[in-house]
Amino acid sequence: MGLNFRKSISLGKGLKLNLSKSGPSVSFGKSGLRQSVNLKGQTRTTVGIPGTGVYYTKSSNVKKIAGVLTGNKDKDKKGKKGDEKAVEAKSATKSKAATKAAPAAKAVDEELIKKSQAQVEEFAAAIEALKSVHKQSDGYIDWEAIANGAVSGNLKELQPFAQSVLAGDIDAYFKVIEQVGPFDDLLEYGSGFEVGTDDPSIMEIEFQVKSDDIIPAEYPDMKANGEIVMKPFTKSAYYELVQDYVSSTMLRVARDTFALLPVKTVIVHAVDKVLNSATGNDDEVTICAVKLKRDALATLNFERIDPSDCIENFEHFSKFKKTTGYAPVDRVLA
Repeated sequence: MGLNFRKSISLGKGLKLNLSKSGPSVSFGKSGLRQSVNLKGQTRTTVGIPGTGVYYTKSSNVKKIAGVLTGNKDKDKKGKKGDEKAVEAKSATKSKAATKAAPAAKAVDEELIKKSQAQVEEFAAAIEALKSVHKQSDGYIDWEAIANGAVSGNLKELQPFAQSVLAGDIDAYFKVIEQVGPFDDLLEYGSGFEVGTDDPSIMEIEFQVKSDDIIPAEYPDMKANGEIVMKPFTKSAYYELVQDYVSSTMLRVARDTFALLPVKTVIVHAVDKVLNSATGNDDEVTICAVKLKRDALATLNFERIDPSDCIENFEHFSKFKKTTGYAPVDRVLA
């Protein structure tokens, strides 16, 4: 079956420009009585009762009518020819309007589609950013170079701590973390960062995830005409995105810690607030914990890994289901 493309553009005062595969035409009148004229001189009169679906349509041709009328008396010829010219002039004027309006209508549609495509692409980029937190990291600090004075700029400010850090002084670790603020640029993805250790080769970091704040429940879908419709993620798609975001952020925390301090192991705890039905309050519980070794992390290609799959390769605790997401873990790593 062939496809018919048709669109109407209102020109005001009951006048409409109709664009279709067969060419433009102009219609005028009001509800119950309308008449249209196309470029071939064909006219169509539609009479109907509004709201009933009952109507009568009669088609004719202006040029044929004019031909028949040429057999009339001379006194009628002038008037009829004048009417014919008037109709042709109107048709020509309206066809020019159609030629101008058609590209304009097309331009409007194309502009809408471009804007919608940009919105969809921007959303996709934001989603990708949530799964790619691990791809960036703070610059590596060479404490030997700092201790030897072979640095410049802001790194000179760390020189008073260099010898203590190299000696494994835990208090010096905490002072460096306080001064540098390695997790400040992660506050968009997590909050409440806390550090602790009693072993100079290990550093533990705990942070609260922001799933409810930054993981969208809907995504924009563009229709054929360029209109954007928001659709809900499926449960599995939503929770898999949460898992990627949490895993990616945990890897980034470990990378930044290894870049800052000469520790061999980083243990990261991701916590979230979960409703305690017994008290009616939100309890802060651990939803995932992972132990990451410096040497193992150094072998990873962070541009190509899947963060959730990557966490599975390390010693970790988590209870995750695609249909329900994370559940509190019974124990944590030490």
